[in-house]
Amino acid sequence: MNIAVCVSHVPDTATKIKIASDEKTIDQSGVTYIINPYDEFAVEEALKTKEKTGGEVTVISLGNDNNKETIRKALAMGADKGILLKADSQPDSLALAKALAEEIKSGGYELVFFGKQSVDFDNSITGQLTAAFLDYNCVTVVVDFKLEGNKIIAEREIEGGREVVETELPAVITAQKGLNDPRYASLKGIMAAKKKVIEEKPAALGENYTEIIKLKTPPAKQPGRILGTDSSAVPELVRLLREEAKVI
Repeated sequence: MNIAVCVSHVPDTATKIKIASDEKTIDQSGVTYIINPYDEFAVEEALKTKEKTGGEVTVISLGNDNNKETIRKALAMGADKGILLKADSQPDSLALAKALAEEIKSGGYELVFFGKQSVDFDNSITGQLTAAFLDYNCVTVVVDFKLEGNKIIAEREIEGGREVVETELPAVITAQKGLNDPRYASLKGIMAAKKKVIEEKPAALGENYTEIIKLKTPPAKQPGRILGTDSSAVPELVRLLREEAKVI
């Protein structure tokens, strides 16, 4: 089976983000980048599927040369090959999905895994858009995945519970935390990844449909207030919750 995994190269969630002077990008100084955490679940599920059905797992990432670090991480986990769609500009979700769909279509991938979202922009839509451009079936926020021949049985998270979905290949699956436990790259895998070729191609980027006007940090958290030490403070607390916090 021909399986693809689309991965993002994102700032480490432990990194303190600062906004650059242009107020449209982040200050890159001191920022460490990692594979998008949700994409690790996608890579692991692709590898598990390959181990059951045979075939090949290809990792695809769109960005500049720095993205090779993330591709290498997936290769060290056990993916067979990597493709870097080179682009120096930051596409929006629609342009990104179109470029990924073009590559997936040309590669003839039957099953495509994404993380449910990237932790940088958190749009949670790239997988769905890619599926729409490919005219593939799509199941999102998947926490359990089974492939039986051409049939997919997936369990996905919904508000207040879970639902079981059946569909068929070709399909796009977006992975949620809990789908699996991503494996660690072994020393053997890390050494093997250094020998695996990352194919570079120009990204087929179209026009962006959205534009970042300005980035700003959230307001600083207000200090807490102690209204009293006994039940006499309750009326004032209720008043503040109603009039200031507006939560009741």
